[in-house]
Amino acid sequence: MGPTASAQRRERLESMEGGIIMAEEVHRRDFLAALGVTVGAAALGVAGSDATVEAAETKESPKGKIPDKPIKIGHMTFFTGPGAVLGEPSHKGHLLAAEEINAQGGFLGKRQIETITADEQAGTDANVKEMRRMKLSVDIDWFTGIISSGNTPALGPVAEELKLPTIFVDGCTDFLFDKAVPEPHYIFRITNMQSADGVTCAVAVAKTWPEVRKVAHIHPDYSYGRNAFDHFNIALKKLLPDIEVVSEAWPKLFSTDFTPHITKTISAKPDLLVASVWGGDYVAFYKQALQYGLFDNMKFASTIAFGVAPHAIGKDHPEGVITGVHSNYYFTYPAGDMWPANKEFVEKYYKRWKEYPNFQAEGAYTTLYMLKLAIEKANKLTGGWPDIEAIISQLEGLSMVTPAGYLHMRADNHQGYKDAVTGFSKNVPEYPFPILDPTRMITIPIRNITAPPNWPKKEPTATYTWIEATWPKLHA
Repeated sequence: MGPTASAQRRERLESMEGGIIMAEEVHRRDFLAALGVTVGAAALGVAGSDATVEAAETKESPKGKIPDKPIKIGHMTFFTGPGAVLGEPSHKGHLLAAEEINAQGGFLGKRQIETITADEQAGTDANVKEMRRMKLSVDIDWFTGIISSGNTPALGPVAEELKLPTIFVDGCTDFLFDKAVPEPHYIFRITNMQSADGVTCAVAVAKTWPEVRKVAHIHPDYSYGRNAFDHFNIALKKLLPDIEVVSEAWPKLFSTDFTPHITKTISAKPDLLVASVWGGDYVAFYKQALQYGLFDNMKFASTIAFGVAPHAIGKDHPEGVITGVHSNYYFTYPAGDMWPANKEFVEKYYKRWKEYPNFQAEGAYTTLYMLKLAIEKANKLTGGWPDIEAIISQLEGLSMVTPAGYLHMRADNHQGYKDAVTGFSKNVPEYPFPILDPTRMITIPIRNITAPPNWPKKEPTATYTWIEATWPKLHA
């Protein structure tokens, strides 16, 4: 008996180092399978395939003499304005980790963490001045935080100039490492890069609603929104070649009135609306959209709707829509005893703050524990308190267990990688707000939706040109 049609299609899938490349005629179902897309309670993979995964906690005593001088860490995030529903959890995640580490004596059991904060709401120019002040006047040892992708391209070069070791929690724009700091030394980033957001959303749409043809967009008019628009479109055009963009709306960041954008979208009569408005903007948007019956007239997919503090979303939120979490983390996944690191983190976070964490909280918490692990590994090599170069050398290529799953810090671009997640909104009796439906979580290995190492960094991003060059147009 000869091979089945499905087997023949699968034989046309050809692997390529660091990604997936396909023959010209490929079935969409086979391609999504090759990407590793799963729905439901999926297994967790290691984001860096050659990684040796380590636990965040070590029990060994440090080598050599360790000073007891506190280590100063600057943490900048949104404490005010619409961005605070993302930013305040970042600070709470940071503080929780700092308190836990300090309760053990501090880094290497001796150096207590002292946190110096700043409000990102001040704006990019003021944030750059504040970073300089923190380093030159306050003499911070490390810098962490940042929410907006509009800020990291400005702060990254300054951190390199000041030789200020930095781990950005977010500020996920591809532009940071593609263009602003293409050869980073002092700066790192924890969250998945921005392009993964748009691609994850497109994959989720193609997997769930392959029948859509007319697509409308509402995105904030700055780098994050433009990036989400570009990467969603290039990916979906490959996955569903017959789509047509029928409307675009570009509200200013931190808008309060979305009425003209909502009515414009409804008038275009799309099958699907895609949005990347975030934080307090998203809360305002969905509540205004409800008043116009928008969700009754089209399908809806967001890259980052449920990225806010979970309690910021009301029970009035529509169910069954794709509500992304910046392709990073949601507190109910991995669930229960499946992943103890997440269960323990959520329990500790709730006990401390009487609320549930978002991806920013998890990212800031993980940042300090990744730094802790790198310091401990460097101490084993050098003895005593390791210098910055030794710590950087251990951050590069480091993989560790985190509440979100496995996190790998790629050595070539200092970018953190974890498998991408998204899902569907659902009201459940256990929580006073909707959550991501635990039976319909969508996960994608991050290495299959982002450009591999050494891919040329061309406009608009390396990932965009990689998808454009290597993904086929699919058929049903």
